[in-house]
Formats: sequence, C-alpha cells, structure tokens
Amino acid sequence: MIRYAKISSPLGPLYATLHDEGLGGLYFDGGRHAPPISADWREDASAQPLRALSTQLQEYLDGRRRAFDLPLAPRGTPFQVRVWSEIARIPFGETITYTELAKRVGSIDAMRAVGAATGRNPHSIIVPCHRVIGSDGTLTGYAGGLDRKRRLLELEGVLQPTRV
Repeated sequence: MIRYAKISSPLGPLYATLHDEGLGGLYFDGGRHAPPISADWREDASAQPLRALSTQLQEYLDGRRRAFDLPLAPRGTPFQVRVWSEIARIPFGETITYTELAKRVGSIDAMRAVGAATGRNPHSIIVPCHRVIGSDGTLTGYAGGLDRKRRLLELEGVLQPTRV
C-alpha cells in the first residue's frame, strides 16, 4: 500500500509517497514524471516519515537546513539508483554538469541515459537534481520546471535572485 501526504510550499503543491521501505518520492503536483494519485493510495500525513519530510522540507525552504535525513526508498533500475545516489552527494550550494555526473557514475558514453535517469529522480529537492546543470552553465532538464530549478538554486545561493 502507498500512503501519501500533500505538502504546500512556496514552489507550489507537492506530494510525498511512503512505501513500507521508506519514502518513495517527493513530487511536484503536475510534474513531468509524477505518478498520478491513485484510488488505492491512502492519504496519511500523520505517518512519521511523511511528518519528518514536511518539517525538513520547510526548514530547507526557510534556509535553515542544507541536507535531508530521511529514509529514502527509491524504486528504479540499478543504473537509475546509481545516478540518484551520485546526485545525492552534490553538496548544498554547488552544481555539477551532466557531463561530470556521467563521469562520476562511470558512464561518460551514456550521457543521454544519465540525463534520463536524472529526470526520473523520484525525490525532488531531497535528492538535489536541481544542482545538475548544462555544460555551458545553463539550467536544463528539470521535471519540476526550470522556474523551480532557478528558485532552488537561488535559495542555495548558487544564482542571484531574479528581479521581477
């Protein structure tokens, strides 16, 4: 059974999923690869891992947290999990390129596969795929949208806030 919680944020609505093994994902509502909330899912914001996620996410968005300490249970291919594990190592306030990520996972010849795995990261924000950028420094490929990627990198001090 999948339990889930809806989470309000300044980046828009999110929802988190919980499996028996741990947190299955954190998704932007309407995000490119977000699974639809299914009739067999049960809303349960009181479950401890979902409460902890909500608290830690708020602390991060308030600028009081730089890393998450949560029981993650990603479901993907061994290659995807390897890419996501490497993304999780990117420190707060730093970025790497997709090329560098491919080197780190030992798949320099599989750049497209690395990009695709990055896009399928089920733990938005927690596993910081927003910290992966194009080789020329451009913001590319974020399932939650480039505006959110920019805002997360601004929050971390990587980019200067855009003026409206």
